[in-house]
Amino acid sequence: MKIILLGAGAGGGLPQWNCGCDNCNAARAGRIPAMTQSSIAVSADGKTWAILNASPDIRAQLAATPALHPTGLRDMPLHSVLVTNGDIDHVAGLLTLRESQPFTLLATPAIHEVLAQNPMLSALRGDLVARQPVALDQTVEIAPGLTATLFAVPGKVPLYQEGEVVETGLVGETTVGVELAANGRRALYIPGCAELPGWLSDRIAGADLLMFDGTLWDDDEMIRMGLGQKTGRRMGHMPVMETMAAMRDLPVGQRVFVHMNNSNPLTDPASDQTREAEASGWQIGRDGMEITL
Repeated sequence: MKIILLGAGAGGGLPQWNCGCDNCNAARAGRIPAMTQSSIAVSADGKTWAILNASPDIRAQLAATPALHPTGLRDMPLHSVLVTNGDIDHVAGLLTLRESQPFTLLATPAIHEVLAQNPMLSALRGDLVARQPVALDQTVEIAPGLTATLFAVPGKVPLYQEGEVVETGLVGETTVGVELAANGRRALYIPGCAELPGWLSDRIAGADLLMFDGTLWDDDEMIRMGLGQKTGRRMGHMPVMETMAAMRDLPVGQRVFVHMNNSNPLTDPASDQTREAEASGWQIGRDGMEITL
C-alpha cells in the first residue's frame, strides 16, 4: 500500500490567510514548513489512486504530486474520492474537480445528503461522477486492489449544520474513520475524532499504520493564544497530549499525526512538543510525506 499525505494541515492550513500567530508568521518567512489542508492519496499498485478528503487546496496538491499527474490528454490516475465528513476543509475541493473528469465519489448516506443540498456541487456532472453511498462497516473497493471500510468515530456535525446545542461526541454517519486494506496491509485514517472509547482502540490495535487527528496539542490552545473561543473538544477533536497517553500501550506499526491546526506547536519541527511526540513513537505528518507498507 502506498500513501501520500497531500495536506497535513487542518482547516485554514499553515499559514492561515488571516492569522498572524507565531507559527503562521514563521511559515510565511520559510522558517517552518507550510501545510495545505487535510487530504491523502492511497494506492495498492502505485498507478491508480484514491483520494481521501477533497481539501480546498486540492489543485495545488495534485500539481505537487507527480503520481497524480495526467497520463494522457485527459487521462488521470484518479479512481475515486472518499470524504470522511462534510466539513468545508474536506469537501470544498470537490468544486475544483468539476472539470468533466470521471471518478467515483464515496461517502456515507448522511454525508451524501449534505453534499446534495449544495446546488454548486451539481457542477460535478452526474454522467461522469458517480455518487456512491457507503454504509458503515461496509467494505468497498476504492481503487484496484484497495478496499476501504468506513466506521463511525466520535465527532460532530459540520460547523454550518450546528444548532443551539452541539453534540461533540456524536457517533454515526457524520464523522467516520477509514480502514484501508491492500496486499495484506491495514492502515487507518482518522483525521477527526473527539475521544477514544475502548471499542475504537480495539479497532486500531494491530494496524500497520495509524493516521490520527492531531488538530490541537492541548484542549484550550486556541483560547490561550487568543485565536478563538472554542476548545478542541468543542470542535470535535481530541487533544494530542491525551491521544499519546491513551495510545501509549496500543500495538500499532507506524503512528502519524495529521490534520494539525496552525496553532499547534507540532507544526514546528524544532519544538519541544514535536520532540516529545517523536520520543513517544509518533511521526508528524508533513505535506508530501510518502509511506509504503
